[in-house]
Amino acid sequence: MRQLFLVLLFFSGFLATAQIFEPKVLDTIEKDSLPPVYDVKYREDQFYASLTYNLIQSKPDNYSQDGVSTGISLGFLRDMPVNKNRTYAVALGLGYSYSNLKHNLQVLNVDGTNTYQMVSNGSFDKNKLVLHYLEIPLELRWRNSNPTDHQFWRIYLGFKASWMFADKAIFRGDVNSTVKHDANLNDFVYGTYISAGWNTWNFYAYYGLTPVYNSAPIEGTDQKLKLRAINLGLMFYIL
Repeated sequence: MRQLFLVLLFFSGFLATAQIFEPKVLDTIEKDSLPPVYDVKYREDQFYASLTYNLIQSKPDNYSQDGVSTGISLGFLRDMPVNKNRTYAVALGLGYSYSNLKHNLQVLNVDGTNTYQMVSNGSFDKNKLVLHYLEIPLELRWRNSNPTDHQFWRIYLGFKASWMFADKAIFRGDVNSTVKHDANLNDFVYGTYISAGWNTWNFYAYYGLTPVYNSAPIEGTDQKLKLRAINLGLMFYIL
């Protein structure tokens, strides 16, 4: 009896071990046999970023840019297709833009009043106007996109309103000066733009309808300071 018990115990242990190491056959479905799933209600290009070279129009006499003036913008646009194929859309968004204008316009604060005059290039170490904006862009969009391909041509026409929330004019030369909160700058500016290209690379051009300055007087002349922005560069969209 004792021997029979030992034999049964041995075989029960063997069967338990065999169950542990027994290979299991899983129910599998060939991946290629599954039909592809596409989002027919897709949206495109909802995050944007741009890098630009900033030019100035409506310049007073003797005004010139010094060095490379740059601009950066980024933000979110809600894509709202208006046709069944989703190739036409309207987009409304919110973003931030930064402008760094390097020029020979000297801005000084004298007894609480800001003065403006042109100085010769080479007579200063640094002279720039830095502007920060919150912007609301509105776009009319065309693209030849589809649910299966994320590489396509696009042409977007836009208008944006921008609110300046910070400004700083920096001059380093025979005198050192930093002027902030200049009341002669326009707090609200408007402009139109176009963005066109294929896939990642898109040409971008912005034309300011509102001047940077609100007719500030220029020292020693009867001219008024305006300055109108033209920004040229690249626009990038994702998601």
